Amino acid sequence: MKKKVLSTILAGVLALSAFAGCGSSTEESTDTSAATKEETPVAATEEAVSAENTESTDTAAEGGTIKVAASATPHAEILEEAKKILADEGWDLEIKIFDDYVMPNEVVESGEFDANYFQHIPYLESFNEEKGTHLVNAGGIHYEPFGIYPGTKSDLSELADGDTIAVPNDTTNEARALLLLQDNGIITLKEGAGLEATVNDIAENPHNVKIEELAAEQVARVAPEVAFVVLNGNYALQAGFSVAKDALAYEASDSEAAKTYVNIIAVKEGHENDPGTQALVKVLKSDEIKQYINDTYDGAVIPFED
Repeated sequence: MKKKVLSTILAGVLALSAFAGCGSSTEESTDTSAATKEETPVAATEEAVSAENTESTDTAAEGGTIKVAASATPHAEILEEAKKILADEGWDLEIKIFDDYVMPNEVVESGEFDANYFQHIPYLESFNEEKGTHLVNAGGIHYEPFGIYPGTKSDLSELADGDTIAVPNDTTNEARALLLLQDNGIITLKEGAGLEATVNDIAENPHNVKIEELAAEQVARVAPEVAFVVLNGNYALQAGFSVAKDALAYEASDSEAAKTYVNIIAVKEGHENDPGTQALVKVLKSDEIKQYINDTYDGAVIPFED
């Protein structure tokens, strides 16, 4: 009888132990499951935030403000046309006009502006050498034929002894003007003078022409006082001259000068691949802007093809 009672008690204890074990296992499983359910929304939220941040960063990289210093004509006008296209791409193009050839480079060197649009490569290289700046070409946009325009005389055949011809006085543009005068038989330069030519390099001057050297922006203003003026394309436009109709002689569009004197977007070294720089150059070289240039400037401005 005692053995039977003990057997019954032992069986009960084992049964209770078995239920306790199952209960413990179930509780742990439930707790683990609950923990997993609690953690899932947090992980999902973090993933969503991460995705949102990434999207925000990408958006920022595709838009912003681009500050460009430019000459009034045609550079700022072309930029105004490009501004409309850039706006559709999320970029705000800020344009400030300068009437000289020094400040636009200085404000880019200082970082006040992102880029400038007014100069060709020889001038850029000369400026860097003289001023110790670090500006580079980010893309060639257009070419402006250099021309000889009427002053007090309307044809080169009227040139007389002692006549005065006004030219720009900055290093590269003066050389360009003198080379154009040479190409038209007015003077002869020393051999090898090239793009560094100055009045001191004139070897022959059969008409004893006086070369009046002035700041580029001043040359057109003295047209009523001199026989002829030699002008940069943009200053010719500002003075109301048309290359096709008014120039007595000008550089051919397929000449080496077109490649040498292409007008560029200049930036400080290291910023050539900035998103804003790339967006600006891409739009300025687009078919829409090329068409605008061709329709607007009557041959005085020609889109540059790489």
